[in-house]
Amino acid sequence: MQVILLERIEKLGQMGDEVTVKPGFARNFLLPKGKALRATEANRKHFETQKAQLEAQNLERKNEADAVAAKMDGASVVLIRQASEAGQLYGSVNGRDIAQALTDAGFTVNRQQVRLDHPIKILGLHEVAIGLHPEVSVNVIANVARSEDEAETQAKIGKAVLSQAEEEARAEAEAAEAAAAAEAAEAAADEAVAEQAETMFEEGAAPEAPAEEAAEDEAADAAEPEAEAADSAEEEAEKSE
Repeated sequence: MQVILLERIEKLGQMGDEVTVKPGFARNFLLPKGKALRATEANRKHFETQKAQLEAQNLERKNEADAVAAKMDGASVVLIRQASEAGQLYGSVNGRDIAQALTDAGFTVNRQQVRLDHPIKILGLHEVAIGLHPEVSVNVIANVARSEDEAETQAKIGKAVLSQAEEEARAEAEAAEAAAAAEAAEAAADEAVAEQAETMFEEGAAPEAPAEEAAEDEAADAAEPEAEAADSAEEEAEKSE
């Protein structure tokens, strides 16, 4: 379906752009939310007459969002959850939870403004983007911990609070992962060399001679004319005798 955007839509277009979207997206979101119009000739004319007013309204909303962003940017909210010693949550933290925590902290945020690709399922400090306006977004920190004291410790050290055994296990896992990546890279390099050699063999290209052998061949080639000249001189001497 072809629509005219009435505001900037991330990854879609700017105000006034005509874009093609899926009919369901248009009917269920863009049109009922007043974010777009069907791209008909009548609506094109209507948009042109309302364009200046829409731009003024958008600027006003953007200025309000900028003011909120100045206060919210970098804010941290604490979410208390039960978790295992390994830091795995017994459940998860979703966009609604973060929106509620921010609202409790004095900000007006709804779930749709929280840009969370997937629920949070482990303890720690998680950076989350909040869309305040189509052109304004800020990042906040979701401090997910087992208790307020643990959240305070996490905020100080900048990571999840885990047991010593789990810290060691995680370090070993990261080291094993790095070693596996290095081994895979080495294997890929060996495979590339083998493929190159096989290609040269199939194309009939001879391998390059070692540098010492090449130097000896050059020296022999250079000495050959002198040897021939000496042989000729010896033959002439024998004839004169």
